[in-house]
Formats: sequence, structure tokens, C-alpha cells
Amino acid sequence: MSNIIAIVGRPNVGKSTLFNRFVQKRDAIVDSNSGVTRDRHYGKGDWNGKNFSVIDTGGYMKGSDDFYETEIDNQVELAIDEADIIIFLVDVSSGITSMDYDISELLRKTKKKVFLVVNKVDNSTIINDANEFYSLGIEKIYPISSASGFGTGDLLDDISKILVDKSTQENNQIPKFSVVGRPNAGKSSFINTLIGEKRNIVTEKAGTTRDSINTKFKGFGFEFEIIDTAGIRKKTKVKENLEFYSVMRSVRAIENSDVCIILFDVNRGFDTQVKNIFWLCHRNNKGIILIANKWDLIDKENFTTKFFEKKIKEEIEPFTDIDILFVSALNKQRIHKSVQTAVDIYNRRSIKIKTRNLNDILLPIIKNLPPPSVKGKFVKIKYITQLPTNYPQFVFFCNLPQYVKEPYKRFLENKIRENFKFTGVPMNIYLRKK
Repeated sequence: MSNIIAIVGRPNVGKSTLFNRFVQKRDAIVDSNSGVTRDRHYGKGDWNGKNFSVIDTGGYMKGSDDFYETEIDNQVELAIDEADIIIFLVDVSSGITSMDYDISELLRKTKKKVFLVVNKVDNSTIINDANEFYSLGIEKIYPISSASGFGTGDLLDDISKILVDKSTQENNQIPKFSVVGRPNAGKSSFINTLIGEKRNIVTEKAGTTRDSINTKFKGFGFEFEIIDTAGIRKKTKVKENLEFYSVMRSVRAIENSDVCIILFDVNRGFDTQVKNIFWLCHRNNKGIILIANKWDLIDKENFTTKFFEKKIKEEIEPFTDIDILFVSALNKQRIHKSVQTAVDIYNRRSIKIKTRNLNDILLPIIKNLPPPSVKGKFVKIKYITQLPTNYPQFVFFCNLPQYVKEPYKRFLENKIRENFKFTGVPMNIYLRKK
């Protein structure tokens, strides 16, 4: 289950400012390849050990006041459908407007948890002005200043109490594989070829798939769900309100998947948008396989495959331990191999390495190549263990964890990958004091 928080409200109440505060808190976004996340007003954050995703519904509405009202109503209705928690943001400086009443009417009908947040309470003298928003019919209000951070801690404390802790959540459900990528990359054709029937609509028009379509599939020794998602485009291309939330559903599909099959048109290449989708899947710690579709349309020579692989891996450094397959959904070329590889990645993702094996193999390597000294002080790694989570996370206990820099963390990750099979599986490395 995902934790998706949608921020709704009329224009100019500070939705984007609050969004930025949520996702920047505690360095929630650490990847330099933010692309999809920031441009699309999608981001990840954490509070009190709970992880969540944030969707800012603002920034997509243009036109007259009448158009504003229609668009806001549509966005609120879709947020109610897709989000787990809704933040209804209002502005204390302008007071209650008819549009605020309109939104509150929609929100009172939902069973989702709604937080009424009064923004721009920048000093104690105007905090009492926030009380007028009780007339909107929501039990509790949260006066905040998204610009300064006042009150946002109390808000996040209450939100975190009802968030699902995905790290401890049992995953007894059927494995889920999502097929993601740009519009018109061949995702629906890929699934139709796999299951042997025209279950999903296929056209040459980009954006045919508007919702995430789940298909159960039996094969390769067990049963799983394969999910066809709407194509993810750049913000500038997302003009329709409906399409924005199709993207939101694709984000949800990624977050709720075990393995992401990233499908791209090899004729267009591994472009920036595909790379952004890749990092979105990686940031969510999902198993990943790259599928270059429409391989039948490429003029090939002896080393064409190796050339493409080398070029793609240069784009996704440093995470290059990944399977890349070249397929043709139209000609049914390597389709089943793609799914078999996805099954293998799913199994690798759940591998648990015995603590003794980890230490017997890695500690001698670390002893020969220890972390660089800092200010004349030497880091000594004493003990290694794997955390009991749904994806690989490893803790290295040492005397001075603060002196272990990112390049050495990547070295440790590479040594784990060299000695244990984790191809296509992102992992986290932590240093803790002992």
C-alpha cells in the first residue's frame, strides 16, 4: 500500500510552497536526477520514520474564474479517488471564499482523512483569524506558515500517525509487475502479446491508456499481476486534468509494484524522460528491468546490441547492475524472456543473506581496502548485517560513520553485488556507530 498525500485548494493559497517544504524536509529527495518528481509536482518525504509521496494539484489551471472552478472541482474529485490523505489548504490573509466552500462540500462526502490547513499564519497576532475556517465544517484546523515552517511539524506529526509503515508491512499479496514508460512506447502491445489476447486498447495515438490496468498471469512457476500504466510525460506535455491524474495513477502503480518493467521505444532512444522514469523506480526501491521495444525496426550489425547497452548504462551510472533486453512486441521477440527476467528480479529482491556470510566475505575485503582517513582519524568497520525489510538494506557498524563518504558507500554496494546476486535490485547502504 502506498502513502499518497494530495494537496488541494484554490489558486495562490501556497500549495507549491507547502509541497516544497514537505519534500525537502530531512533531505527527502537525494537524487540529482529529480526530473519527473520535481517537474511533475511529485515528491517523496518522510517524517517520524514514515515515508510518503506528495502530489501538488496546483499549477495546471489557466483561464477564467469559471474555468478555475470547474478545474478545481475536477482535481479535488480525482484527488479524493487517488490519494490516501488530503490536505485542504486555505489562505488566512484572504479569508473564506466561495471556492473554499465549494471544495469543502466535495471533501465532506469522502471517507478519506482530510486535514484543513490554514496557511500564511506568519505571526501570533493573526492566529485567531484562522478560527473563521471552522465554518467550513471540518473538525480541526492546522494554522501554519509554509514559508517559515511554523506549525508544519505538528501537522506532519498528526499525518504520520495514520500513515502505513511500509517497512514493517507484511506483503502477502500476489507479486505485482508494472509496465511503465513514455506514451506510445508499446506497453499495451507488450502485455497483449504476453497474455495472448487483445485485453488492452492499442492505437498509434499516444495516451490511449488512461488508467492502470491489472491483468493476472500464471507462468514461470507462480502467479502474478502485470499492470499496464498510462504513459508518463513531461509536465509541459500534460495539459489535460485527466492526464495529470493518469500520471498520478502510474506513480501509484510504481509505488505499489514489486518490479518495474521500463519499456521504451529503441528508435527514440533512452532519452531524458525515460531516464527520469528509471530514477523514479529506483528511488522507490523497486526491482527494475529495461526493455528496448521495436528492436525489429533497427538496422543491426554484429555489435549493435553491445553498443546500445554501453550507451544506456552510461546514462544510468552508478546503478549499472541491471538487465537490458531488446524485444519486439509485434514479432513476439523475447517477450517471455522479459517476464522470466522480471520473475528472477522479484526473487533476488527478497534474498536474505546470513549475517555470518556477509561478514566472512566482506570484512576481509574492507580490511584490505578500508575507508580513507579523515583528519588523521581511521574508520574501522566492525560488523555487517542485512535489515529485515522487503528490499535489500545493509547496515555497516563502525566507529566513525560520519567520515564514510558516498564514493566508499558505492564501493561497499559494488562488493555486495559482486559476491551476491542482486542484478536489477536497488539497495540502501547505512553506516551506524558501534
